[in-house]
Amino acid sequence: MIDLLKNSNNQVTISRPLSISGIGLHTGLNVSMKLHPAEANYGIKFIRKDLTKNNIIKALWSNVTNTKLSTTISNKNGASVSTIEHLMSALSGLHIDNIKIEIDGPEVPIMDGSSIKFVDLIDQTSTKTLNKKRKILKVKKNIKVKNNDSSVELKPNNQFSIDFEIDFPSKLVSKQSCQLQLINGNYKTDIASARTFGFERDVEMLRSNGLALGGSLENAVVVGENKILNTDGLRFKDEFVRHKILDSIGDLYLAGAPIQGYFLGNKSGHHLNNLLLRELFTDQDNYEYI
Repeated sequence: MIDLLKNSNNQVTISRPLSISGIGLHTGLNVSMKLHPAEANYGIKFIRKDLTKNNIIKALWSNVTNTKLSTTISNKNGASVSTIEHLMSALSGLHIDNIKIEIDGPEVPIMDGSSIKFVDLIDQTSTKTLNKKRKILKVKKNIKVKNNDSSVELKPNNQFSIDFEIDFPSKLVSKQSCQLQLINGNYKTDIASARTFGFERDVEMLRSNGLALGGSLENAVVVGENKILNTDGLRFKDEFVRHKILDSIGDLYLAGAPIQGYFLGNKSGHHLNNLLLRELFTDQDNYEYI
């Protein structure tokens, strides 16, 4: 496991190409991805191998074009890739700064609904420290975005910490909160295996809208009226809020650099996460690179 403290000075990539494939949660399509090492300052870029031109999409907040039930990024030519948040979360949790992601379809495979498969894949290989200093995005002012009773906030802090609260009208989920400092490789143990979740009552509606076409008990926690439908139950007592943290880590990594700040999420999701980054970057006094 890569440790932020150990690698905080220099940028990191993977040491060799890695391959992974699976089904897209919303499209239901089989997708293959190949992760390649990249040079310093390359950042994170997706390359749609099924498109012949204009197929490079940079993983940045300003390229986010859809946040309905997942995060989608697009380039100016309309090429897009969706459900990137779990892979982005794994890259953030493992402190990978530069990577080229070749993908042969429009959606990142959902795997088991968490980011653990991506983490384990990258953990199989050594990482490569590059001869360039890592840029850290230091939050200098309080930034808050609200929508009704949902909100997200970034505050100055000496490290990256998260405080998240959810509240769902289901006795099986209800109100959950979790506070976490991402240090000493605890992303893998505390967050990476928390799966995405949905409610049995919503499945027909989602599918009739062309969503969750690849969803199953293999890649999501399905919450019924009175019980969790997955035979193996939950991986954490508070798996639902931990997954929301996993999503937020991925969405915030679209800042283009690791964030040094305190993130507070309350009943929020992909849409507010992106609005928060857009608000952060409206004023250069809000942040500095260190």
